[in-house]
Amino acid sequence: MAYKAKLKEFDLVLEQDIIKLEALKKISFHGIPDDQSKRALCWRLLLNYLPEEKALWNSVLTEKRNLYKQFIEEMIVMPGENEGNGDVTAGDHPLSINPESQWSTFFRDNEVLLQIDKDVRRLCPDISFFQQPTEFPCEEIVNSCDMKRLHTRVQRSVMNCANVERRGLGITKIGIPGKKMSEDYAPMEEGKEAHWEVVERILFLYAKLNPGQGYVQGMNEIIGPIYHAFASDPDIKFREFAEADSFFCFTNLMSEIRDFFIKSLDESVHGINTMMNTLLHRLKNSDLDVWLKFQQQDLKPQYYSFRWITLLLSQEFPLPDVLRIWDTLFSDENRFDFLIYVCCAMIIILRNQLLEGDFSSNIKLLQNFPPMDVQVILTKAVELSKLKLF
Repeated sequence: MAYKAKLKEFDLVLEQDIIKLEALKKISFHGIPDDQSKRALCWRLLLNYLPEEKALWNSVLTEKRNLYKQFIEEMIVMPGENEGNGDVTAGDHPLSINPESQWSTFFRDNEVLLQIDKDVRRLCPDISFFQQPTEFPCEEIVNSCDMKRLHTRVQRSVMNCANVERRGLGITKIGIPGKKMSEDYAPMEEGKEAHWEVVERILFLYAKLNPGQGYVQGMNEIIGPIYHAFASDPDIKFREFAEADSFFCFTNLMSEIRDFFIKSLDESVHGINTMMNTLLHRLKNSDLDVWLKFQQQDLKPQYYSFRWITLLLSQEFPLPDVLRIWDTLFSDENRFDFLIYVCCAMIIILRNQLLEGDFSSNIKLLQNFPPMDVQVILTKAVELSKLKLF
């Protein structure tokens, strides 16, 4: 009955002609239902992709999705593909030193793409989702005879080898090693593409459109849950455009947490060092004994909370739990201030083990957070957020 009442609560907010974001944040803070497209729709609103006026949704979505299609057409190009006379030396060519050269751009892009490709092939390895084919591949890409598929640009080639063993003057024994099992996700055949290939394209376009920041390792962990939520949407009308919608929601989210990924901004108001120092202050305010233990052991927040904060806890919990935590973080009125309370709650819940442990065991514990009901952590975080700060 409680779940049905919760669904009805969301329906009442989402059925309005003008969505009241304050009301949506209030109910989303306690978790968004998984079914009936609720989470995907609420995230589009909470990440400022859809406007509050429902009458504008269709025009906004059409405009954004067409714009994304344009990004693909303009930014995923193969230099030389339009050479008509076959003489590539007449204009642009691979050895050109012209900074405006398409080939120069192509080689620079591939340096970034190499890291993206490596990261997306290991995305959420505990589930098979990202290895599976998408229902809605980008036709222009998958039917290009591999010309425009990004992973082919940085494909790692492996040389076959054989062990030669010579015995006296007679027979030479040649041993060919067995085929190793692939360590990461394999690409799909022509006409199909896996979800990880879609994520690769999103990150590549983001890096191209944001040259000042580019791609930073870890961004794959931020786009992953967003894309999963949108590509799993029960509503096929939204699911079909999961790629474009994920791109713009990811872009909006990155505009809020970009300071975490830019080293020169580490000391800024929203920089990672400031956030870690805030966590330490909140811990001191909430549990002095644990704080003192950390001080005695010189257990700095950089050793465990850098990843927690930068990746919004996406590496610490299974994906379903990450989605639930992000419901709350996206609904936070002070935008990610609650993240610090969640991190603080994670530490305090482990207080008995931490107070008994030595430096190495405590580091190991915090860097490999034990499985537990995420609702317990969130409840504790709410409790901590109500404490008076000293």
